[in-house]
Amino acid sequence: MKILLGAATGLWALCGLAGTGVTAEIFSEQERAIIQSFGPWPLSLNADPSNNMSDNNAAIKLGKALFFDKRLSKNNDLSCADCHDPNNSFADGQALNSDHGDAIRNTPSLFNLRWSNWFGWGGEADSLWSQSIRPMLSPEEMALTGEKLRNLLDEDRLLASQIQQVSGVSIAAETDEVLFVLIGKLLAAYQETLVSEPTAFDRFRLAQETADLSSSTGFSNSAKRGLKIFIGDGRCFLCHFGPMLSNGEFGDIGISQFISKGKIDRGRYAGIKILKSSPFNRLGKYSDNPEKVEKTRTEHVTLQHKNWGEFKIPSLRNVSKTGPYMHNGSLATLADVVDFYSNLNEERLHTQGEAILKPLSLSDTEKEDLLSFLRTL
Repeated sequence: MKILLGAATGLWALCGLAGTGVTAEIFSEQERAIIQSFGPWPLSLNADPSNNMSDNNAAIKLGKALFFDKRLSKNNDLSCADCHDPNNSFADGQALNSDHGDAIRNTPSLFNLRWSNWFGWGGEADSLWSQSIRPMLSPEEMALTGEKLRNLLDEDRLLASQIQQVSGVSIAAETDEVLFVLIGKLLAAYQETLVSEPTAFDRFRLAQETADLSSSTGFSNSAKRGLKIFIGDGRCFLCHFGPMLSNGEFGDIGISQFISKGKIDRGRYAGIKILKSSPFNRLGKYSDNPEKVEKTRTEHVTLQHKNWGEFKIPSLRNVSKTGPYMHNGSLATLADVVDFYSNLNEERLHTQGEAILKPLSLSDTEKEDLLSFLRTL
């Protein structure tokens, strides 16, 4: 988020936005073009070529059942849905989830992941199915072993039969690693269907596109002023752009990397190492239809010192419902996030961090306007 704030109060007066009774449309041609770049929503749904079960109705149904199945954990006490609660925007509402171990990263929402290029705060995976394998294997999470998974399939012959039917794989003859891949791809097939609904901002954007301003009700003057900050002097849209409201990449914004007991979360630096060494990345043998899979991103990722302390730039869709915020859940509310950028401590940025970052220095009114806009997302 590049933050070079001008005399915003004077700008509002020039645009006729001061006060609460304003109804005039106040966006320039350039601003309207930026607004249009945030849509349309939702995006088209394309199958993941690295996953033969993507967009397969039978796989989606089975993947959903597995998403809620606690038997995919060592002690039959933890399912994917326990941390990614459907009633909580598929997140958990906690800064750091300590229900099943000592988490060091905030649990992100699962909405709209089918359009991501990287998965995990450090980009440890390059596909949704590969990312879905990680918590099953993690000792701090589901801690599922190959032996436990094979025993589950031996005992539940119906489940084994369903997996074989939808995947075309005879699971009895396959390795434990293949079994994890199959479960991961089924879970991904379901998660790909988790798409957030159009919002007040989407309706406003469409109204601007069609000049049918009557359909933009619910988008307040305060939200319009906040939008002008977002796409104007605040330049938030330089990182949070497009229909996903994110560039999908990584940045260092000065959030602490320290974990308890003196440990450090290396972010994207460690994530690239994990990605490159993973047998489950898109370059590996478990990626389906290799001639059709876009490999260039993973092939050309190189480890650089600047990656130290970078974390994924999240989508802002549903942002008011997915707190706490940041990779470590250190900011409890959306207002805290706005305060963080308003009072940004540049000394906490690495020398190779986000050079475009400067403090916003927002007034209380400007903070509320920006929050009003963010809530429309």
